[in-house]
Amino acid sequence: MLATFMEVLDTAIVAVALPYIAGSLSASTSEATWVLTSYLIANAVILPASNWFALRFGRKRFLIVCVLIFTVASFCCGAAPSLGLILLARIVQGAGGGALQPLSQAILLESFEPSKRGMAMAVFAFGVVVAPVLGPTLGGWLTDTFSWRYAFYINIPVGILAAFMIGRFVEDPSYVRNAKVGKFDNLGFGLLAVWTGCLQVMLDKGQEVDWFGATWLRFAAIGFGVALIWFIAHCLRAKAPMVDLRVLCDQNFAVGCLLMVLFGLCVYSTITVLPLFYQELLGYTAFTAGIVVFPRGIGAIVAMPVIGYLGAKLDARYLLTFGFFVFGIMSLIFGNVNLSISPTTLLWPIIITGFALSFVFVPITTESYGTLRNEQIGNASGIFNLVRNIGGSVGISLAQTLLTRRSAVHQNEIINYVARSQEWFQQQTASLSAFLGRAANPANALPRTQAALYQELGQQALLWAFVDVFRWTAILCFVSVALVWLFRKIKHAPGSVAAH
Repeated sequence: MLATFMEVLDTAIVAVALPYIAGSLSASTSEATWVLTSYLIANAVILPASNWFALRFGRKRFLIVCVLIFTVASFCCGAAPSLGLILLARIVQGAGGGALQPLSQAILLESFEPSKRGMAMAVFAFGVVVAPVLGPTLGGWLTDTFSWRYAFYINIPVGILAAFMIGRFVEDPSYVRNAKVGKFDNLGFGLLAVWTGCLQVMLDKGQEVDWFGATWLRFAAIGFGVALIWFIAHCLRAKAPMVDLRVLCDQNFAVGCLLMVLFGLCVYSTITVLPLFYQELLGYTAFTAGIVVFPRGIGAIVAMPVIGYLGAKLDARYLLTFGFFVFGIMSLIFGNVNLSISPTTLLWPIIITGFALSFVFVPITTESYGTLRNEQIGNASGIFNLVRNIGGSVGISLAQTLLTRRSAVHQNEIINYVARSQEWFQQQTASLSAFLGRAANPANALPRTQAALYQELGQQALLWAFVDVFRWTAILCFVSVALVWLFRKIKHAPGSVAAH
């Protein structure tokens, strides 16, 4: 869990520090976003390929090497004197971090019998669910108090501790020690790099360049589609592909991957949009906004022992239904926000969303892997974490696009509703002009009045765009409630043993 926590926390922290990185390295905001994009591309390429490397070099040895690569690259990122060097270090860091989540998850799942995997995933959820919530708060504090460089340096002690603990306590199961691995799948790895890279660049830069209005993005979309189809065909026909997609023939795992995409869409879009609401509309700093949304982590921590206990007692489908339904209700409550709320108005909804997240992540993982053999879990874990990351990237991109597009739509609707010829509008404009005229130069009263009204128009339109995103998230949650019941019920055989 330490390795996963370090990797997920770093992604969230760096997102907060981007403006400071841009200013320190004399880069534009657009150029600074490549600090995130380069990491995510390298991370996505390694995620599904991690099982092959683990079988080839030994999972324990490979995991320790990845932790050390990630830790050293973190130091290089913090010490980088230019944008080019930090991008190079981030690529190396992403390659090292890509294997941390799937390998950690596979080790935890295989170390416990199926009936006790809920407890194991409750611990793993601490890294996956709490770290993105803690990241903005910790990142804001480190950046404001010290420097953006400490957003990377903080990984060094955690990485050293994680490498020591893995070396001391983790052992490879027999099927990993005795595995006979085929040749490196050059074609499969190349296609994987192309389609994941194209997809990530499209999602990160799409809204910025007006999506398919940009010629280069259309070519990237074609490259993504061709490489993805070729990759799927190759993995299904090859005798020893790097990523075995045949594991998706298992109904529970296929349903779990679909739900994990929706989970990523819901969670990451909400985690991204809620702090933005406080910053963009209410004028909070990044650190203050992080403090306001931090209680979500408290809810997740409180839920962990509860879900660890209930996971062995109840059908996971009931727990999943509860988690998605409650998250959807809280999203509808977020959809009632206005510009007059206080920092504590959404305190309980934020805490309850954190509580609900644990009731989604833990059961969805145990159900997805419950019908797989231990030998399949390593390969399945890479695919499972990849689809979660893709869902998160799509969710963030869609949320940003919706905020921009829906804000323009609402602005146009408000203008159509409020005609300048209406008597009450003219009275309010005249009253505001008279007030501003007494406070300053009367000659500038009308332009200042028009500027104030346009600013209010923009705020109200953006507010409704945020409401749309929250309600869209709620709809996805309620759709997920129905999909949960596509899982087949898992019956754990009495006396089943763990892998090692």
